[in-house]
Amino acid sequence: MPFIPHTDADVAEMLAAVGVPDVESLFDEIPPALRSGDFETVADGLAEMEVLRRLGERARQDEAGPCFLGAGSYDHHVPAAVWDIASRGEFMTAYTPYQAEASQGTLQLIYEFQTMMSELTGMDVCNASVYDGGSGLAEAVLMAVRANRRRHRGDHPPVVAVAGNAHPLYVATTRTIVRNQGIEIVTLPHGEDGLVDPDALSGLPAPPTAVVLQQPNFFGL
Repeated sequence: MPFIPHTDADVAEMLAAVGVPDVESLFDEIPPALRSGDFETVADGLAEMEVLRRLGERARQDEAGPCFLGAGSYDHHVPAAVWDIASRGEFMTAYTPYQAEASQGTLQLIYEFQTMMSELTGMDVCNASVYDGGSGLAEAVLMAVRANRRRHRGDHPPVVAVAGNAHPLYVATTRTIVRNQGIEIVTLPHGEDGLVDPDALSGLPAPPTAVVLQQPNFFGL
């Protein structure tokens, strides 16, 4: 084996440990017709730029048809700046800073993110960071209920109306997290057009503490 500093004695000891007579026996599961020691037919290596050029040529031969995936998997523009920032290690590997004294850089980054998101959305506060859409939705529901707890002094539990065209996995996660919090999740049905009629709010058992709407929704609308 080239570039691996094993002596013949090392190789023999390892083969004996796994119970095969030689290295070729390790590849018995590959049909002989697919194995070849002749590399004369293998093309010479290419520089990175040439590889990218050829791959681009192959990719342009594909036909891009209409996308019917939905559920968040649809064609949408992602600005180059977003890719550049999101691929930074501070964002890709950011985790809850349990040891604040050792995570000042992460805390600064989260603060800057929250500040910018609040400015972009016009919201008073912005949470960071949650694991995924489902967890984020559940946290938003819990926050809404806590912020409006004074409205629920009666016998009926807090009601949260969730649009029926929201992602079902997000809704399922939310139901699981708030199940033991005394919160009632009510689904607002959507029509054949994939949209929810606002008048559906009038049929709720109690005034909703929060209304969950997804934009774009599960159907990409």
